[in-house]
Amino acid sequence: MKSSLTHGHYVIERHYPVSPDKVFAAFSDPGKKRRWFSEGEGSIVEEHSLDFRVGGLEKTLIRFPQGGSMSNESYYHDIIPNQRIVLSYAMTFMGKRISASLATFELVPKDGGTTLVFSDQIAFFEGADGLKMREDGWRQILERLAQELKRSS
Repeated sequence: MKSSLTHGHYVIERHYPVSPDKVFAAFSDPGKKRRWFSEGEGSIVEEHSLDFRVGGLEKTLIRFPQGGSMSNESYYHDIIPNQRIVLSYAMTFMGKRISASLATFELVPKDGGTTLVFSDQIAFFEGADGLKMREDGWRQILERLAQELKRSS
């Protein structure tokens, strides 16, 4: 069997009308992170654990009502409070590993709020969702982050 591997990269910039410390808190607080990252519409969170430190691991397992599951494991490589988070993450769908990524979140103070610059470099394996679906998924997640920031303000 011949394996396939494709690479992709995209950047999303999103402005939030709160200070970088509030955005950073949404990443570092386990309850806040679970709400905006794991609790998507139509999914059931079976596991979410967060060890937010350099060398720490975050694990999420989500099941879908119509069947199927998705998991994510993230390792934190660099954290500068209120400025930057660098992690690598691997995703599985239905128990099959579909991708590995290097992701960077930069928090830039701007216009009385924070511009988040998210960069995602991905290796997609067989059966992966693909670049457009991944970027669309992250845009939805970052919208849930906006809702969490409104809730927390």
